Amino acid sequence: MEIHEIRAQRENKLKSLRDKGIDAFSAPSPDRLPIGEVIKDFKEGSRTTVSGRIMAKRSHGKVTFVDLRDATGRIQLYVKADHIGPEGALVFQEIDIGDFITAFGELFMTHTGEPTMKLEKFSILAKSLMPLPEKWHGLKDVELRYRQRYLDLISNEEVKSVFKSRCAIIRSIRSYLDSHGYLEVETPMMHDIPGGAAGRPFKTHHNAFDMNLYMRIAPELYLKRLIVGGLDRVYEINRSFRNEGISTRHNPEFTMLEAYCAYSNFEGMMDLAEELIVNAAQATGGTTEIVYQGTSISLARPWRRVSFAHLVKDKFGIDPSDEPDVMLQKLHDKNVAKDSTKLSRSQVTKVIEDILEEEIGANPTFVTDFFTSMSPLAKTRKDNPLLSERFELYIAGFEMGNAYSELNDALEQKRRFEEEITELATDEKKSLDEDYCLALEHGMPATGGLGIGVDRLVMLLTNQPSIRDVILFPLLKPVEEHHES
Repeated sequence: MEIHEIRAQRENKLKSLRDKGIDAFSAPSPDRLPIGEVIKDFKEGSRTTVSGRIMAKRSHGKVTFVDLRDATGRIQLYVKADHIGPEGALVFQEIDIGDFITAFGELFMTHTGEPTMKLEKFSILAKSLMPLPEKWHGLKDVELRYRQRYLDLISNEEVKSVFKSRCAIIRSIRSYLDSHGYLEVETPMMHDIPGGAAGRPFKTHHNAFDMNLYMRIAPELYLKRLIVGGLDRVYEINRSFRNEGISTRHNPEFTMLEAYCAYSNFEGMMDLAEELIVNAAQATGGTTEIVYQGTSISLARPWRRVSFAHLVKDKFGIDPSDEPDVMLQKLHDKNVAKDSTKLSRSQVTKVIEDILEEEIGANPTFVTDFFTSMSPLAKTRKDNPLLSERFELYIAGFEMGNAYSELNDALEQKRRFEEEITELATDEKKSLDEDYCLALEHGMPATGGLGIGVDRLVMLLTNQPSIRDVILFPLLKPVEEHHES
């Protein structure tokens, strides 16, 4: 039967119910108990009320068996006209898989050990007009899974488990930071000047002020203003937006943790990153030994450290003092980025990072000693001003986090902003954030700052191959474009 025929049939059933004076969208019973609780405290012979969605119906002569499920569990209903009466039996004929009902009856255990309710009374909470997928292997279109996530969640317990784990991971992050004196704060999602990270912003317009604004690419500069203001430990689990490509590791709208601690530095942020991620792993799987896409990974501390400066020197002969065109030529000499004739320093850096991702290995690794020219918001090393007090954290071959000893010299920060702006392409030009520089002029203590990609962390700890698998509603093309492509 075609979908439109099924829908028409169900719409007729809804009309039939209404003709009988039956409310097909009634209120839930205040006496209902979660099904999981009923199963846990199962007492044969007792009577109780549960509510849920009908997931299966099996008729055996005059008896119908129904699987009823809510978010906490599943229970079988034993349905017979003798128990629900002739009128109830007529109404029950209009009920389909996918409908929500409230059920009241006596609990008993079948001879096969199945917890079951002998249905005595019921009401319809919601009549579904569209059928559910019979089995999830009947819905193989990955794009459709993301587009109709509600069907994905109904039909696939593993998918539901991923998003429950996501909640547990975020809860563990909050719990750790809250217990260590960090304040959770909220900063603006619309900025008049995009900043705090490299990235192409989404643009919008505020009508009342007649001003252009940018969706946040990172909350960093606002969080550090709070350090200036005397909130010594702050964090935000934030939504950020970058108008860039989509891949298995990138979604234009994503979730990050950013945390800042006064009187600390990037070394302190290494400890914080280890503790947060180990805690998250134990909150989801109870172990620091995990498997990601077939590769065994140990999160046991301490984590390895390698020098970015040493890696690129050994592999490409690149020095931190090299100009971008010199870096690019050295890459060409190694048959890398051969199609590129002119790249900015940040673009060259991205090429190098993509190559290094493949070589760092799966176990957690802090990559330190980034070039100062690549790190406009980080302090320089005292023993080598060409290198910064910064790390990027890699696990399973991709970047998981980024951290600095935050630059707190207002004049040096302004100089670097000005230098960064001159290097941007014409269509990427932006204004200098004078207010942030002014905040630094009022004094910011030595501070460590850490950013962790929450979506990527969830990917890692739930063994998911794509960022779309850990975002409930990832950005997709409109249906028309999807079909045309």
